[in-house]
Amino acid sequence: MGAGKTTIGRQLAKKTSHKFYDSDHEIEQRTGVNISLIFEIEGEEGFRKRESQIIEELVLLDNIVLSTGGGAVTQPENRQVLKKNGYIIYLKSRPEMLHKRTAGDKRRPLLQGQNRLEQIKKILSEREPIYISMADEIIDTDKMSIKQIIQKIINLIETNESYRS
Repeated sequence: MGAGKTTIGRQLAKKTSHKFYDSDHEIEQRTGVNISLIFEIEGEEGFRKRESQIIEELVLLDNIVLSTGGGAVTQPENRQVLKKNGYIIYLKSRPEMLHKRTAGDKRRPLLQGQNRLEQIKKILSEREPIYISMADEIIDTDKMSIKQIIQKIINLIETNESYRS
């Protein structure tokens, strides 16, 4: 949350003439409600089921850039389908930077509560080992501009044999 997946994904897709998809946005489009309301009504489990279904559909499309929610990889079926069908880049940021980027954002159900920074640290400590194990590449986004990150990703893709095949 706050690593820049949607912003970077959208610009990367445009620069590479691919179509951009954000799994959270697709869920909202199909249900007609925002993620927070889905969490409120169905809980995290209900949301994760919807997320898995959307991801399964999207990874079958050609020439796309896909941004998933940060918790998508907590589900083994998502890890499997993403790894099998994509080139995975972990946009890594320190908890303090994620806190700064998400300050005041009321749309993130897992960050609602008293101490956002502690919640971010907790979530990251649980998820980061999965992010690292799944990543084909890890990019530290804390000290790079969006333009630099996109160029780095393009360079990685152009030089990576497994991506092109």
